Amino acid sequence: MDPRAARTRQSLQDALLALARERPLDEITVGDLAEHAGVNRSSFYQHYSEKETLLADALEQALDEVSEQLFARGALTPEGMPHELQSYLQHLAANASLYRRVLGEHGSAVVTARLRRRVERIVSDAVGATDAPAFDGIPLDVVAAGLAGTAIGVITAWLALEPLPPVDVAADWLWRVLTGPGAPGGEAGR
Repeated sequence: MDPRAARTRQSLQDALLALARERPLDEITVGDLAEHAGVNRSSFYQHYSEKETLLADALEQALDEVSEQLFARGALTPEGMPHELQSYLQHLAANASLYRRVLGEHGSAVVTARLRRRVERIVSDAVGATDAPAFDGIPLDVVAAGLAGTAIGVITAWLALEPLPPVDVAADWLWRVLTGPGAPGGEAGR
């Protein structure tokens, strides 16, 4: 991708996340996004046909950054939750109201489906990179779908709680649910 186009897309994604921390997504206009990103409205439409696609790209980008760090570090061991996953939960907490709307009962089916597919791909890559005997005989796509659904379910349930429990608590819950009872590294970030 052309570096200028990549910068514009990133600026629009950053603008959406920043504005969504201040007010509901429904109240954010394309004009607001363009102004906050320092581009004109036509630039928005050169890159995105609608806000929902921009939102999906922005949320996928945050997930991709974490997964790239995770794989680059080779942090996939059963000994404890990798700190990259805890960093992702910090991102979720910082943008909790946006994620509540997206993942909630009346959220965006398109954005949720894209996030789920992205998580499935990351899980598939992670499980494929390890020799996980617990999954012998289960197709990789089934394992990925199950773990992705579990992760999104735990995250959605955590975000729905008021007040929002701390990130380290959510990380512990997520890791324990993903790894099952009695798995090593029950505390997040070990």
